[in-house]
Amino acid sequence: MPATKQSSPRLRKGWLEGLRRIDSPNHDPRPDGEPITLIVVHAISLPPTEFGGQAIIDLFTNCLDTSTHPYFAQLDGVRVSAHFLLRRDGEMIQFVSCEQRAWHAGQSCWQGRTRCNDFSVGVELEGCDDRSFEDAQYRQLLALLRVLRANYPIDAVVGHSDIAPGRKTDPGPCFDWRRLASLGQLPGRCR
Repeated sequence: MPATKQSSPRLRKGWLEGLRRIDSPNHDPRPDGEPITLIVVHAISLPPTEFGGQAIIDLFTNCLDTSTHPYFAQLDGVRVSAHFLLRRDGEMIQFVSCEQRAWHAGQSCWQGRTRCNDFSVGVELEGCDDRSFEDAQYRQLLALLRVLRANYPIDAVVGHSDIAPGRKTDPGPCFDWRRLASLGQLPGRCR
């Protein structure tokens, strides 16, 4: 995440300055007056266990050619997005303004509240359940969490599996929650 010694990256209308921006159509307005209190960490690779390439971006922008890989057939007609994607090399891309509701959580519940998309920011890490994440991803995630916590009343940082147990497994057992907490000494709940 770009930053200078004088200032940290800032959010303007929910967009983080200095990031590559690729607009996703897969979002809508948040409910009026709904504060952002939750960050949901996801993991994605398309096709599974393959990194790099254009497929994630194509999925989030409704441009994925589902005929190019057998796995993609099940994604035909799927409309999803996230606010942020952190690539394996640490590149961060933003798809949806934090002021909007990205379609990342699906059917979900956190502490008795359903429809987590209403009050959360979704952060996708390029990865999968059975491979470790990269140092650059942890550093960028930590920097992003600091910015989000400075701008919104975040109560918790959780995995997709925490809000959709039995339905989702990401970010998976290879995501190191302790490392994330120890790197940033994050206030509040971290999973």
